[in-house]
Amino acid sequence: VQLQAYGGGLVQAGGSLTLSCTVSGNIFRINVMGWYRQAPGKQRELVASASSSGSSSVADSVKGRFAISRDNAKKSVTLQMNNLQTEDTAVYYCRLAVTKREYWGQGTLVTVSS
Repeated sequence: VQLQAYGGGLVQAGGSLTLSCTVSGNIFRINVMGWYRQAPGKQRELVASASSSGSSSVADSVKGRFAISRDNAKKSVTLQMNNLQTEDTAVYYCRLAVTKREYWGQGTLVTVSS
């Protein structure tokens, strides 16, 4: 199982970016996909997650600005990020959790300039 994340880049504050992550390989149909981020000097934190059953959640710090969606048929998850702020600058990672295993993508850098 491999995760490929893409869509990061440089954007001005107030702008938008869309991150996408696709899964290759066979995975159990019941799973959770999510986005995490890690800013320089900080711990990795959960940004948003979405389960195969349809439930989803986003962190309070991005609520109202970020939205997560997934396509089970395409084994993909998307993070729509609007009204980006400088504090959103980080490396963003997608994660797949299946029963007792987890898989991580390679990370994609998001830089928000003021």
